[in-house]
Amino acid sequence: MITASPEGPFRSPDPLDQQREWIDAALATPEVNLPRGALENIAPFLVDSAETLSGPDGNNVRRLRRDILRRISTDAGEMVVAVVRMHGVGGIVWEHNERISSSWHSAADPSALRMEQRSLARIRPYSRIGKAGQEKDFAALESSVESREWLVANTVKAAEELSTRDGMRPYDLREDLVLNGQQEPGLYLAQHILLDDAPLEDAQGRPLHPAEHWAWMAVRGNNRTKQRQEIYGVTSAQVLTGMPVAKLGGDGEEVVFDPNNWLPRLSGLLNKQYEEHVSQPDPWDSRLTTPGFRAAKVAVVEAHLVVGSPTPRRLYRIAQMSNRRDHVHPPLEFTPNDRGRALGRSVLGTYAAESALNERVAEVLSGAAPITELPGVPEDASVSELRDLRSMLLLGEFFPTDPRKRHLIRRSLSESPPSQLSAPEVNRRARAWSALTSESYPHPWNPRIAEVFQLSEIRDGITLSRRRLPDLLAAADIDGEAFEELIAYRAAHWLAAFDIIDADRGSLTGQKTDDDGTRADRVRRTVKNNLNAMRNNRRMAVGVMRELAAAMDEGDRRPRKVSPAGVPLLEPMNRAWFNREFPKESGTRPRKPPAPATRATSADSPGPAETHPTLWTPADRAPVPTEAAREAPATGESEPPLSAARRPTAERPVAERWADALQDHITRLAAETAAIRALLTQVGERAHQQSVRFALSRHQTDEAAYGMLGSEVELRKLRVLMEGMTEPA
Repeated sequence: MITASPEGPFRSPDPLDQQREWIDAALATPEVNLPRGALENIAPFLVDSAETLSGPDGNNVRRLRRDILRRISTDAGEMVVAVVRMHGVGGIVWEHNERISSSWHSAADPSALRMEQRSLARIRPYSRIGKAGQEKDFAALESSVESREWLVANTVKAAEELSTRDGMRPYDLREDLVLNGQQEPGLYLAQHILLDDAPLEDAQGRPLHPAEHWAWMAVRGNNRTKQRQEIYGVTSAQVLTGMPVAKLGGDGEEVVFDPNNWLPRLSGLLNKQYEEHVSQPDPWDSRLTTPGFRAAKVAVVEAHLVVGSPTPRRLYRIAQMSNRRDHVHPPLEFTPNDRGRALGRSVLGTYAAESALNERVAEVLSGAAPITELPGVPEDASVSELRDLRSMLLLGEFFPTDPRKRHLIRRSLSESPPSQLSAPEVNRRARAWSALTSESYPHPWNPRIAEVFQLSEIRDGITLSRRRLPDLLAAADIDGEAFEELIAYRAAHWLAAFDIIDADRGSLTGQKTDDDGTRADRVRRTVKNNLNAMRNNRRMAVGVMRELAAAMDEGDRRPRKVSPAGVPLLEPMNRAWFNREFPKESGTRPRKPPAPATRATSADSPGPAETHPTLWTPADRAPVPTEAAREAPATGESEPPLSAARRPTAERPVAERWADALQDHITRLAAETAAIRALLTQVGERAHQQSVRFALSRHQTDEAAYGMLGSEVELRKLRVLMEGMTEPA
């Protein structure tokens, strides 16, 4: 609601002596442990600050009124907030907002910063040495940036990234604020920002801009803060680093830094515009769009200021977790990746608050610190190994074996009892692990890529071998456990990082032509299917994993295709190639034998002559050899799978018996091909009889054609393989 003043709805700062009285009263309040600089920064934006103060006590000391203070408890700790009325232009969009966390180069990404990327300034507690020589912690944060230009650019980028998320909201937030005002208060936290570069000086040797800034960052209500300021016609960067006189009705390029100087001028300009419009014959004409008219409903807003905490060194995590339920029950403006990261950080914050996780490790895993700060990191660790260390630690935290952590994560995520843990709850944990893992990579991926776990496998947590990544890669072609650990816990993320696979898209409609002209880069298949296909082709899969690791270590270059022997080739790897070399069919479990054909009982069912042809009975079907069986002929430890008709009565050379088995499979392949042709002919005739224009749907044909393509590729490979082991002509 707008509080009118003699000059209009937009308020000027309280007198300086009244501001000082409010600051002294806040510092005298027992629950408040803010530094004076933070209070001096917010005081000009407060409206009627005297109303928040108690009367003087016996020592003539005033304090903040008890009824405006709120104590907020989170899984990470407690903080105290003061409920105040604030000028609508106040507050700063925070680059550390959870909704836009995937837009920045993370401290947890060991790769080099790219030209188009920007990094987040690292947050640390605000501490100072007191008069007694002891360090004192305050309920504020601190960070350092390279320069004023870098600070402005980061603040602008944060606002722009919020705009990309606003499309997920089912209503226009800005117009809602114009029409209805702000209904929900924002939460603001004090942050001290230091500039590493010394300010430039004018001809008289005076600095052209401050070397440090205090700001009140929007922990909750970033979008509301951004939209309010856009209604006013200003930006967060200008509120933070100085207001151009052009925004205050003046001329020139001068910038005014002190809000006590620029805020009265801005409010005066807005009040003048407001008065001009309300005096119009139709003041509610939608064509009246000046800031003074549109911003009237948000001239004064309610705000919650974080003014204290009993554990100020943990304040950053406490503030981020203050809207934990918004992460568990996600708001619309979160993307899946940002939602997963916010959810994961909530879990890590719970562990740290309960002393179940080291604070330094929690910072690295949440993405706030470099991976090299993990205890015991090998000095020779490459980029791929650093990423792997963090990802595997995260996996252990989201699927813990420790009973206490299993209880804490259930409490943090509001999950069912262990015996009733559901697949959606498991997938939510997996998505949090996946989203936080992607923070160590240049680009985030769809966190659904990690939905690969079975309830029976992870109900009691995941136990890893804790072997170094180079050791796993070196042993994977001969060590089954090493290979399985790579495929189960690394392959999906690595492939997604280079856009080789993605979560099932659900449709082939949007399929696009690949760079080699093959319409096969988007195939409807699950991540589990991709991984199973790799398990069925170990040698090539190991080559792919080694090549992906090498690509990471060499600046995240494009990985190359590999040969059937796992040797890197020259061409770049892509989705179409992966789908051909690891086809969808090889990622499925063997199908059950078909049930015996029965006579149709329905009048609409086909008769005996129209049943699908059966090439051979299940008893005659020769099983496909396993990996071990395929290698067995070299050692003579196993017999080939022969049909009963060709099984010899006397001993014969091993190679000859395997040749007979090979001929059996080829004969059956030819019969299967003929049966497919006969079946297609039969389907076409049946469709013609029933006047059906198209016998098959586009989806059915795409699926069948893709299977045939995979078979053709495999057959060509088999011919080359056979020629290589055949005697000269």
